[in-house]
Amino acid sequence: QVQVEESGGGLVQAGGSLRLSCAASGFSLSGSTVSWYRQAPGKGRELVASITSPGGTTNYAESAAGRFTMSRDNVANTVNLQMNSLKPEDTAVYYCNAVRPWPWRTTFWGQGTQVTVSS
Repeated sequence: QVQVEESGGGLVQAGGSLRLSCAASGFSLSGSTVSWYRQAPGKGRELVASITSPGGTTNYAESAAGRFTMSRDNVANTVNLQMNSLKPEDTAVYYCNAVRPWPWRTTFWGQGTQVTVSS
């Protein structure tokens, strides 16, 4: 089955860290542009970070810059989001989005992983 799946969410105190992972099955993430989105209760889905392919350029939302780091693990076929200095406003469901460019452009969404930051 061709899909992506997130893991690594949980409950953490403010100032703590979490590492989210997006794993793909059925295709290689190394050739895909991958993004992390989040959706807080009562709010729309917002882009948090992305990493391009080719090139590996990372981009971060202003709210994430300096605290979050996105990286690829091509051996494990995952893309990770290291989140440090977490704040209560980071509480949301985090979603992985992967855009596979071939054989035709296909977008994959995971089911999401809950991140809760307590104050």
